[in-house]
Amino acid sequence: MEGSACPSRLISGRTGVRSPPPFNDLRFNESRSPMAAANDLRKGMAIKYNGNTAIVLEVHHRTPGNLRAFVQAIIRYINTGKSADVRFGSTDKVELVDIDRKQLEFSYKDQNGYHFMDPETYDTITLQENLLGDAKDYLVENLSVQVLYAAGKPVQVELPASVSLKIVESPEGLRGDTASNVTKPAVLETGKTINVPLFIKEGETIKIDTRSGAYMGRA
Repeated sequence: MEGSACPSRLISGRTGVRSPPPFNDLRFNESRSPMAAANDLRKGMAIKYNGNTAIVLEVHHRTPGNLRAFVQAIIRYINTGKSADVRFGSTDKVELVDIDRKQLEFSYKDQNGYHFMDPETYDTITLQENLLGDAKDYLVENLSVQVLYAAGKPVQVELPASVSLKIVESPEGLRGDTASNVTKPAVLETGKTINVPLFIKEGETIKIDTRSGAYMGRA
């Protein structure tokens, strides 16, 4: 054939016209939510599960003998506040939900819940104990925390890596004992009880690791 054109530039026998983009180009993916392999799930992520938005509270990777690896997760539905134990194949695809973060300060607790304030707008929100989980044991006035939002609702509170708390009750250690590997119980100002070295006294302020709840040293 004379003057044959490149096939990629032929549409319905006409020349000089580019082929249309593939059907699955970006225009058809813009509205789709991001997906991730279950193996990549981490605590604090928000996902869609059975059509409902949930926050991931715990993730455990299991490989039982010769069976296929799977991911076991504890999630909390944001619409009901109820938790569920769910299981995914390690390569299963999970729909992710965007997370927004706000820096808020803890103000006080009363019978209605735990109250936080936005230091820029002075707006306040009230969170319930079941949402806070163990974070409630470290909250003192003016402590700055990050509150995670999914689908416009607060779903989790992230603490700083460590906090300083005052000991309000602790028995006396042995006189002259400065060993750090021997411990005693101590009640903190938030009501949480931890183990501290014998030489730490009631009334002192100490540094606590919020991830493990362990004593780190004097503040």
